[in-house]
Amino acid sequence: LYGGTLDNKVVQTLAKAFFAQGCVTVRMNFRGVGASDGVFDEGGGETEDWLQVAQAMRARFGQLPLTLAGFSFGAFVQSRVAAQLGPERLVLVAPAVGRFAVERVAVGTLVIHGEEDDVVPLRDVLDWARPQTLPVVVLPGAGHFFHGNLIELARIVQNACPCPTLG
Repeated sequence: LYGGTLDNKVVQTLAKAFFAQGCVTVRMNFRGVGASDGVFDEGGGETEDWLQVAQAMRARFGQLPLTLAGFSFGAFVQSRVAAQLGPERLVLVAPAVGRFAVERVAVGTLVIHGEEDDVVPLRDVLDWARPQTLPVVVLPGAGHFFHGNLIELARIVQNACPCPTLG
């Protein structure tokens, strides 16, 4: 609905940050975006789609540690997926709280938000995080799309979420 795609620069930055550490990464378009089938489903169908993707990845790669990451509406969807799958790590960037009912999340979830986000106000994210005593990493001066802050976004993710080594 708001123009998000798997080619969004924040989504690509997240995928590249994990891939650079040796993680298996997956991006997908939501229903009805790009060449994908279907129509927007308020998060329900999108959650089911991600659960299917996770199942397919487990079938292909085995029981690798699972990290979920999402941006904006994708953060909302990943909060729902996380509630069902219990990943080792969850990264929510500019979660669309206030626009969607973003789930309560596990302790240790990495939440990153731009101080100057004009799509999802920082105060809404802090109001959502406060009852969970959930820290929020705020990038000073950054907007919703992290223009000029993508390298810093990647650095924060890589420092906080190193891919586990398998032994």
